Amino acid sequence: MKKKILLPTDFSKNAWNAISYAIELYKNEECDFYVLNVFNATGYALESMMIPEPGERVYEESKEKSEKGLSKILERISFRDQYPNHKFFMISQFNSLLGGIKDLIDKQDIEMVIMGTKGTTNASDVIYGSNTVLVMEKVRNCPVMAIPEDVVYTEPKEIVFPTDYEAHFKRRELQYLIEIAKISNAAVRFLHISNEEILSDQQKSNQKLLKEYFETIPHTFHTLSNVDVKGGLSAFVESRNSDMITFINRKHSFFGSIFSRPMVKDLGYHSKVPVLALHDIKN
Repeated sequence: MKKKILLPTDFSKNAWNAISYAIELYKNEECDFYVLNVFNATGYALESMMIPEPGERVYEESKEKSEKGLSKILERISFRDQYPNHKFFMISQFNSLLGGIKDLIDKQDIEMVIMGTKGTTNASDVIYGSNTVLVMEKVRNCPVMAIPEDVVYTEPKEIVFPTDYEAHFKRRELQYLIEIAKISNAAVRFLHISNEEILSDQQKSNQKLLKEYFETIPHTFHTLSNVDVKGGLSAFVESRNSDMITFINRKHSFFGSIFSRPMVKDLGYHSKVPVLALHDIKN
């Protein structure tokens, strides 16, 4: 079945790198890629009553700039993507980034968003730009993968899944992780960071569920004690040279707030590997 992948771009180097990563990750899959650039007119707040209309100079100039940028990307892709099973659709939209992404997810039934971690501002002290954080926090019905700017695509061989085993897992929440592990022949490493050495019955039950869900995927379970979550995760990923981190973005989980602003500044090593945020499914 054809996949539908959304690739937001602000024409930065990081955004192009995310597009390249997506093309390679799904090289053997039949895909429709939607490359989205949102534009808004300088000096106008989207929330204000002063929204420029099509036909007005400021609107048309912004639109033209957006469409020219997308044409250049399509040109670069035509040199780059030699996979006949890929199709690309360029979309220029007057909207906020979050608004444009949500709109396209609904209209095109998008199943994955892949974007850069930083935009054109590219401040060196910010690992995850505010737009990426916003999309990862607010897009609740579609997985979001963030690609750091210096990541060169190599087929993922190991995906790290930090978990406290406290929340019940649903198979549908994990389907995209299972799929990525399958298409890239990657192993999944479940990492439990805790000061409690013994799992509760509830935790054991949830761990057992993971064993069942991932029975066709190579996987192992690991525990780290007496370290904080961020430090432990960073050390684990770095020492093993892991290729990706994934987690379920629950609103109330030990990892759920990892993309809050202060936490993001401390992410450290995570800035060097792609991060896949899966969404929790409400009962």
